[in-house]
Amino acid sequence: MYKYILITPARDEETFIEKTIKSVSGQTVLPVRWVIVSDGSTDHTDDIVKKYLKEYPWIELMRMPERARRHFAGKAHAFNAGYERVRNLEYDIIGNLDADTSFDPEYFSFLLKKFESDPKLGVGGTPFIENGVQYDYRFSRKEHVSGQCQLFRRECFESIGGYIPLEKGSIDLVAVVTARMKGWKTETFTDKTYIHNRLMGSAYNHPIKSAFRMGYLNYIMGSHPVWQLLRSIYQMSRKPFILKGSMFLAGYFWAMLTRAKIPVSREFVRFRRKEQMRWLKEYFIRSLP
Repeated sequence: MYKYILITPARDEETFIEKTIKSVSGQTVLPVRWVIVSDGSTDHTDDIVKKYLKEYPWIELMRMPERARRHFAGKAHAFNAGYERVRNLEYDIIGNLDADTSFDPEYFSFLLKKFESDPKLGVGGTPFIENGVQYDYRFSRKEHVSGQCQLFRRECFESIGGYIPLEKGSIDLVAVVTARMKGWKTETFTDKTYIHNRLMGSAYNHPIKSAFRMGYLNYIMGSHPVWQLLRSIYQMSRKPFILKGSMFLAGYFWAMLTRAKIPVSREFVRFRRKEQMRWLKEYFIRSLP
């Protein structure tokens, strides 16, 4: 079976990280190395990890300097620092794993088999369950792999240049889209799930504000206006009804009106919009009687 390594940026994760450690240490196929990068944690994250270092010598704790505020570029820097510690090891798959996830003992074995069976698979993962709810993939694309747990084929990760530090976020999205730009297949496999123990966006702001922020991010990450409109309408059908989808759309158009800086390349934007329009065309063709 393929060998894999894991890197976990962890900032003040004392509430959840022990669940993640128990999930990884209980795997039927263990990683060659798991670097947990404490990203300037000021709580008991480091102490919790240290309890397990003697029992599991394949776990390594790395400490980053404290920083004044939390942002996504910091997470990318923490991951990249951990990557420098393992890049010369012998492995086939590299995984980015959040410190607030948990999963069954066969989780990584399941994903490794997917990579073994498809040499074109560059990025793989599964859906997550959050607050007892799993995202409905009838209304989403399996090509996107959520950032809480992303596995990369080594050659794919090296070809995309790893994670790019973006302070406003979407580092996982950029990695997955760039992989497809490079000709790799990316896929979420829906026959297995993991638990995301913290609600997305809860570390930063209120869910409604988070919807506005996500709309803003979608603009600066190159989403097509038609794609954004249809996604917003779909979001309006979910609780809190109307409001969340409206804020999702408002964030997008606010970024457009204020001419927000787009941190990705024009090539990235063209590729993503062309891909979204192709997906919409496929959806409407399937919907025809």
